[in-house]
Amino acid sequence: MSLPKCDGVNGRYYLIHKPDTDPEVLKHADQCIQDILEGTARENHSAYPTVVRNHNGTPFLPSHLLERYLSRLPLKGFPYEDAVAVCDAMRQLAGWNEICYTLGQYIKHQVQERYFEAGEKEDRFSVYPPCTVSPDLCSEDVDDGLLRFACYVAVCYTVYGASYNTVITKHYLDLVSQLRPNMVKELKTNGSGKLPPDLQKRKTKHLTASANDAFATIRITARDSTEGCCDEALSYLCEVLEQPEFPRSYSIEFRGPEKLYLLIPGLPKKGVHQLFACAVRYPRLHVRMENYARLAMQEDEWYQNLAGEFCALPGTFAVFALGLEGPKWWRLVCDYLDRCDDEHSSLQEKFLHVLFKKFGFTAQSLPVLVHGVQSMQELRPIKEFRTLIANEESLDALLEIREHLEDYLPEEGAHDKRAREYLWRDILWAIWGSASENGGKVIKAAPKELKEKYQQVFA
Repeated sequence: MSLPKCDGVNGRYYLIHKPDTDPEVLKHADQCIQDILEGTARENHSAYPTVVRNHNGTPFLPSHLLERYLSRLPLKGFPYEDAVAVCDAMRQLAGWNEICYTLGQYIKHQVQERYFEAGEKEDRFSVYPPCTVSPDLCSEDVDDGLLRFACYVAVCYTVYGASYNTVITKHYLDLVSQLRPNMVKELKTNGSGKLPPDLQKRKTKHLTASANDAFATIRITARDSTEGCCDEALSYLCEVLEQPEFPRSYSIEFRGPEKLYLLIPGLPKKGVHQLFACAVRYPRLHVRMENYARLAMQEDEWYQNLAGEFCALPGTFAVFALGLEGPKWWRLVCDYLDRCDDEHSSLQEKFLHVLFKKFGFTAQSLPVLVHGVQSMQELRPIKEFRTLIANEESLDALLEIREHLEDYLPEEGAHDKRAREYLWRDILWAIWGSASENGGKVIKAAPKELKEKYQQVFA
C-alpha cells in the first residue's frame, strides 16, 4: 500500500496527530520511533523544520513522534527506563530543542495537573503558580516511575537547556519533592547517576570534591594551597567538564585555606575566583588552567552562583588570571571575549582596565582592546589610558589596527564601511572616552612631537 501525499510545510513531512490520520502513516511513524531507538533513523537539519526519517525515508517531526510515543504509555506502571531510552535517542538524533516543549507539556499535563492544584501566581514575574498536592489524591494513585521520569526531564532542562531553564528544573523537582521527598534527596546527593562514581565524589590527601549534574554544582574543599592541591583541583574540573552529561552552566563552590584574589578591583570574592588566583602562582599549571578555560567558556552559559553585575561566562577567572601573566595568553583572552554576552556581561571591563595599566597599548595588546570593545555595550576608559597611548609606538600600533579592522568583524560586516567606522569609533571611545567625539580637543592636548600621529588617528 502506498502512502498518501506528504503534508506539512511544503509537503516535507507527515502529520500524525490528526484523528483521521491514515493508519499506514501511523505504521511508518511507529517504525520511525523504533528506528530512532535502534539508531537507523536519520535527521535533516538542512531546512526548517527539522525532520526525522525512518529507514524507508518517511519524514516526521521529532516532536510529533515523541508526542505519539508518550501518549501511548501507561500512567500506572509507567515504563521509566523505556521512556528515557527513547527520549535520549531522540535528543541525540534531533537535538534537545526539538523535544523539550513536548516533554514539558507532558509533565505539565500528566504530573502537575493530575497530582496538584495550582494557585495564583505571586506576581507577574513568577513563571509558575504555587502548586499543592490535590487533597483527594491517594498515595497509591501516584506512580513512582512517572515521578522518576519527571526528575529525568527536570535534569535534562539543566543539562541540555539554556542557563535560564534551571527555573523549570526547580519547579519539576519541587513538585516531585512534595510527593516523594526521598527521590529528590537522592538527586541532591548523587545527581542523575550518569557521572562516573569517581567524579560524583572524590577524596584525596589534598582535597574533597563532588559533582552533581542534576543541580549543576561542583564543590571542592582544599586542605592546602600547594601546587599539588591546585593541580588536583584543576584536573578534577577538566574531568567533570569532559563529561557530555554535565551542564555547561554550573556553579563552582570552592573552599581553601588561603584567601587570595586577583589584583583586579571589583571582582566578586567568591571561591571560584580564589581557586584560580591560587593556581596561577604555579607556572606549571598554566596550561591546565587554559585547558579548563577552553572546556568551560561557551556562549550563553554562566556561572550559576554569580548574578547581576557579576554575571560571568564559565572560565572567566582562569582567563583573567592567565591574561595578566602576559602576551602568551592573549589569544585565549580574545577567544574568551568573543564568547561574552555583550548585553549582560561586564566583568571583563574591570579586567581590561588592569591589563592595559600593566602592559600598556602595544602591537600585541591592542587586538585585545578591539575584542574587548566588541564584548560589551560600552567599554569605558580610565584616565590612565590617555597617558598610556601617548607614545609613538602605541599610536603606530593603533593606526595599524585601523588598516585591518575587517579582520575583527564578522564576515558579513567585514566589507561594510559603516561597520568599520562604528568599530573604530568604539575603539577611540575606549581610550579617550567622550573626548574622542571631538578629536580636535585630543589633538590640541597632545604632545607637540605627536600631534601629527594624533591627527592621523582622528582623520
